[in-house]
Amino acid sequence: YEKDGPILTITFNRPKALNALSPDVVAEFARCVTQAEEDDEVRVVLITGAGKAFIAGADISVMQHFGPLQAKWAASQGQAALFQLEKMPKPVIAVVNGFALGGGCELAMACDFVYASEKARFGQPEINLGIIPGFGGTQRLPRLVGKGRAKELSMTGDMISAAEAMRIGLVNKVFPPDQLMDEAKKAALKIASKGRVALREIKQLIDLGPEIDLKSAMLMEANAFGVCFGSEDAVHGLKAFLAKEKPEFTGKLK
Repeated sequence: YEKDGPILTITFNRPKALNALSPDVVAEFARCVTQAEEDDEVRVVLITGAGKAFIAGADISVMQHFGPLQAKWAASQGQAALFQLEKMPKPVIAVVNGFALGGGCELAMACDFVYASEKARFGQPEINLGIIPGFGGTQRLPRLVGKGRAKELSMTGDMISAAEAMRIGLVNKVFPPDQLMDEAKKAALKIASKGRVALREIKQLIDLGPEIDLKSAMLMEANAFGVCFGSEDAVHGLKAFLAKEKPEFTGKLK
């Protein structure tokens, strides 16, 4: 959990285990998300992994001892953590440096968008273990890439390259490994300079809008548009534009 000005970087740091997700790691991650959400200094969150993996999936050494009820609890715990991440009002960028498999791919999909290394690999290989994705893979993946591609990835268990992941809409941008974090921080700083209220409303509208009918979604947008005008950011932004100056956004309400 490392802060650098308005940017927070959360790093999964179990490189020998390829950053595998055990229940303890998931619980610790959820605490980090809560801390990030409550920290007013944090404007944008980056999530990455140490070593050659982003997150290579669940911790099989722990999971092999699960019975049905333990497995259901672990899946529910993971889903709750990713819902918490997804609903956090601050922008979150997955910085995928290596393997993003199983729970790693699912965590990346719960972020607002994904930047990946050319060496990154994505997949839902649970089928190879005789099980299915449990942290939202069967639900978020088809919403991002379509039913056909989601079924193919989940039923074959194949890994795909970062370039292929970008082609099908799972990844936003791909960079050389030595440029990945610098590019992610550059984007994070750019986003952090924007109006906080507007960022929050955009995230919520794009996440919730596709789940409801268009007319209701448009009404939700109009309401959020009005909310923005209750912020100091809108006052400063509009005045700065007319004065041909660069706005300084505070994120405060009037």
